[in-house]
Amino acid sequence: MSSQLHSTLLLLPLFAAAAWGRGGGGGGASTAPSLEFHHRFSAPLRRWAEARGRALPGGWPAPGSAAYVAALAGHDRHRAVSAAGGGRSGAPPLTFAEGNATLKVSNLGFLHYALVTVGTPGQTFMVALDTGSDLFWLPCQCDGCTPPATAASGPATFYIPGMSSTSKAVPCNSNFCDLQKECSTALQCPYKMVYVSAGTSSSGFLVEDVLYLSTENAHPQILKAQIMLGCGRTQTGSFLDAAAPNGLFGLGIDEVSVPSILAQKGLTSNSFSMCFGRDGIGRIGFGDQGSSDQEETPLDINQQHPTYAITISGITIGNKPTDLDFITIFDTGTSFTYLADPAYTYITQSFHTQVQANRHAADSSIPFEYCYDLSSSEARFPIPDIILRTVTGSLFPVIDPGQVISIQEHEYVYCLAIVKSRKLNIIGQNFMTGLRVVFDRERKILGWKKFNCYDTDSSNPLSINSRNSSGFSSSTTENYSPQETRNPGGASQLRPLNNSSPAALYDSLLMMLILVHLAIMF
Repeated sequence: MSSQLHSTLLLLPLFAAAAWGRGGGGGGASTAPSLEFHHRFSAPLRRWAEARGRALPGGWPAPGSAAYVAALAGHDRHRAVSAAGGGRSGAPPLTFAEGNATLKVSNLGFLHYALVTVGTPGQTFMVALDTGSDLFWLPCQCDGCTPPATAASGPATFYIPGMSSTSKAVPCNSNFCDLQKECSTALQCPYKMVYVSAGTSSSGFLVEDVLYLSTENAHPQILKAQIMLGCGRTQTGSFLDAAAPNGLFGLGIDEVSVPSILAQKGLTSNSFSMCFGRDGIGRIGFGDQGSSDQEETPLDINQQHPTYAITISGITIGNKPTDLDFITIFDTGTSFTYLADPAYTYITQSFHTQVQANRHAADSSIPFEYCYDLSSSEARFPIPDIILRTVTGSLFPVIDPGQVISIQEHEYVYCLAIVKSRKLNIIGQNFMTGLRVVFDRERKILGWKKFNCYDTDSSNPLSINSRNSSGFSSSTTENYSPQETRNPGGASQLRPLNNSSPAALYDSLLMMLILVHLAIMF
C-alpha cells in the first residue's frame, strides 16, 4: 500500500477554546476570456517537438516521476487575467496576494493548500484550507516561547510576531478573550483547538496582523486586511507528521475566521468559493456568491457549534434510488468522506452490487472497506453514479468517489473512498472534486456546480488571478490515478490520468511545489 494512506485526516474541531465569541453568518457575473494552456510535457507539445526532432536530453520523463515534477516547475510566462466581476454586490472577489491557486498534496494529508502572506514585512506560508474549523493559525516562534518541535514531515516556517511591525497580541482583557482564567500575563490571550483526528491539536496565543489580499478583476490591487490569527506554540498529532506543517487556514462560520472578518470590515460579501480540480489544482475566492445556474440548498447552522451542514433527503446509486434523511457537514479539512449508518451501508453495498470487479481482500492498512483489484490488463471498469438529493430537491453529484492505491509495484486497487463513522457524517474533499462549491454565509446556502477550475465563463464570476503561469504536477500524485469518463449508460468508467489535459499552472503553485518538496525530503 502507498505510504500516503496510513491514515485519513479529520480536521473538524472537537472543541475550540480561544479568544472569540460565537458569531458568523453580495455579486453579478460578467463575461471573461478563457485561455487554454498545455504544460510543457503534454501529449500535444510532445508530438509537436518530436515531429521537429526536438528530443529532450534523457528522454521524456514519465508522468508522476520525480524528474517529471522537477521539470514541470519551469515558467511558461503566460498570464491569464479575467475581467469577471464579483458577487451579487458587483464588487470583485478577493483572493490571496500570491494568487488564487490551491493544490491538493497527497503526502500532506490529501488536503488543499494555498500560499498566504502575513505581517510587515510579509512572511509567506503554505497553509491547509479547512472549512471545518474557524481559526487561522501558524507555527510560531516568539520571545519567551519554547521553540516548536520540528514536524516529522519537514521543517516548518515559523511566524515570528516580533519580526512584524504590524503584529500585536490580543490582550487577556479583550472582549474576545474566552480564556481569561488561563492567561499567564495580562498581555496575551491563549487559544486551544482540538480536532477530531486522534491527538491532534494546536495551542498558543492570539495576535492581530495584516493579511495580504488581491482583487480579482482585470486590474488587480493589493489590499492589507487586519485579521486575527493564532501564534501556534504547540502542535500535536497529525500536525507533526501528516498535515498542515506550515499552518491551517480556518474558513468556518465563526466570527474569528478570515471570511467573517473580511465581511465584517466590508471588504467582501459574506461568502467564498472553492473549486476542486480533478488533477488536484483548484482556486479560492472571497466574496464570490457563485452563479445563477448553480445548485443550492439551505445551510443547517447549529448556533452552538456552527458548521457548513446541509440535510440530505435521498441517495441514488446507479439505478437504485432511496429516500434517506441525514445531516452532513462539508469539511475541506477532511481528506475523505465519513458516513454513519444507514447512509454508509446503503451507499457502499449498493455500489458494490453494481461493480463488476473482484473485491480486494480485507487489508487493515487501507482505511476503506470496499476496494477492487486492478490488473495490469484492466485499466478501467464501470462504476455507478452517486448522487445526493437535498431537501430542496437539488442534486449533488459525486464525480470522483474513489481512490486508487498502490499495493506494490504495478499492482493497484480502486477503493470507494468512504470511511465508516460512528456518528458524524462528513463530506470530505474527495466528494467535492470536480465542483466549484460556494459557502454563502450571507444567504445561508451551500451552492455547487460542475466546473473545470481552469475555465471562466459568463456564469462564473471567479477569475483566474495569477502571476506568471508555470507548469508542474503535484509531487505526491500516484503514478496511476482515477479519472472518470461518462458513458451513455449513466455509469462512469475508470481510467488512468494522462498528461494531455490542458493545464493553467501558476507561479504560486511553483512555490508550493518547492515547499512540498522540502517537507517530503526531511
